[in-house]
Amino acid sequence: MPPQRQLAHLAWPQVREAAERPGSTVVWPWGAVEQHGPQLPLATDGLFAERLLDAVLEELEEQQPIWRLPLQPIGFSPEHLGFAGSLSLPPELVIATVCSVGRQLADCGFQRLVLFNAHGGQIALLQCAARQLRQQVPALAVLPCFLWSGIDGLAELLPAAEREAGLHAGLAETSLMLHLAPELVGPQRPCDGQAATPPAGWSLEGSAPCAWLTSDLSGTGVVGDARGSDPALGQALAERLVQAWRRRFESLLASSWPPGCAIRTPEPPEIG
Repeated sequence: MPPQRQLAHLAWPQVREAAERPGSTVVWPWGAVEQHGPQLPLATDGLFAERLLDAVLEELEEQQPIWRLPLQPIGFSPEHLGFAGSLSLPPELVIATVCSVGRQLADCGFQRLVLFNAHGGQIALLQCAARQLRQQVPALAVLPCFLWSGIDGLAELLPAAEREAGLHAGLAETSLMLHLAPELVGPQRPCDGQAATPPAGWSLEGSAPCAWLTSDLSGTGVVGDARGSDPALGQALAERLVQAWRRRFESLLASSWPPGCAIRTPEPPEIG
């Protein structure tokens, strides 16, 4: 990871110069401290966010005006409480944290903030926080993203059953960890949580989701099938993810987003 990409490693005059560059963009990786079955570490999501973001930033041209913040390691994970070690911040604290940091970055002069999130359980919350921040600071573009969303080519690598029901610590996450940090992966390969199905017309996630708790679905903490996990699949997943996010960041950096953001107070209508 080039040290000049890490905002916290710069001195304040360098930060001021960075913020003044056209299109200045800060990426804030978000993880979680939550159970990931008996085979994966609590920090799985944060490790994915940091390792893959760093790989993406390494591929961008050096002159691109983009920097990253340190990882936000603890997020919003109430669905996993009850499994030892899982931690969760209150939702109002997460929103306040995003808004506070975002306002201060905007005060420095930065023009964009990307919330680079790898924990599925806080997608909606970070979207709410992003909208709240944008309302408070209209000149700052705020882009809440989820690591796994909209990535071309994943369907070629994962079976349909796992794409639909492998919600947590299953084939994809275990394989990716075997590629990125195999020393952190235990020997178990559970297949769990797939027998619990919501009523007809409802889903665990998707068009009519249920607010499920992991304990509703799984005794091991895994919601999916980790039995076929292997590092080669993990490498293929990592390559797809890095390629997709490199293209997205290149597109953002080449754009003039956000559009004109000045909030104008409507003039009162003329009378008479």
